[in-house]
Amino acid sequence: MIEIEKKSVVPIYGLMVVWVLYCVIFPLDSILSFVGLASAGLIAYGVFSLIFPGKTISINATEKPKSTGDEKVDTLLTEGEKSVAEMRGMSAAITDDAIKQKANELISVTDSIFKKLLIEPDVYTQVKRFADFFLPTTVKLLCSYVRFSQSGVDGENITSTLERISNALDTTLVSYRKFYDSLFETQALDIETDIDVLDTMLKKEGLLDSDFDAKNS
Repeated sequence: MIEIEKKSVVPIYGLMVVWVLYCVIFPLDSILSFVGLASAGLIAYGVFSLIFPGKTISINATEKPKSTGDEKVDTLLTEGEKSVAEMRGMSAAITDDAIKQKANELISVTDSIFKKLLIEPDVYTQVKRFADFFLPTTVKLLCSYVRFSQSGVDGENITSTLERISNALDTTLVSYRKFYDSLFETQALDIETDIDVLDTMLKKEGLLDSDFDAKNS
């Protein structure tokens, strides 16, 4: 957001009117008369500027796209930005404070991971693997939570599903933090184990089944 001061045109018109009136009333036949004309104009402009100061308007500035110069890294950065935007939209729709906090923490860590990639493109391989599994999984979990919590239906099945999603978000957040910390270590973390653990847990809870939505709709 950029603020731009837009000056009023009234002082300029006022200046012109005063000059015209001055020329009608006083003949411009000496240096002193021209000095008087200039002085009258300056006074008029100052007075009208105080009365009509203009206004400040705000405009949305188009942010310069982030780029590393590496096409595959830039593509991944774009995917990350889209995922973060999706997660923010879902977080805004969540009314439960505890779940909203989990969602916002996931968003914060995700944003930090992609900022790290922007600064150090060498972590591309690790972030790519992370993004291929965790981002779509997280987006699906949040999307499902929002949909079920806003279904307007109370029941044991819905309550149980929301609880399972909440627990899955806890596990996911732990993995996010662990992965982010690993990006600052000299030896890259093998996240396959974390992926396998989370994948197994989600499948066991029925949160990654292809017919998950159908079961709970």
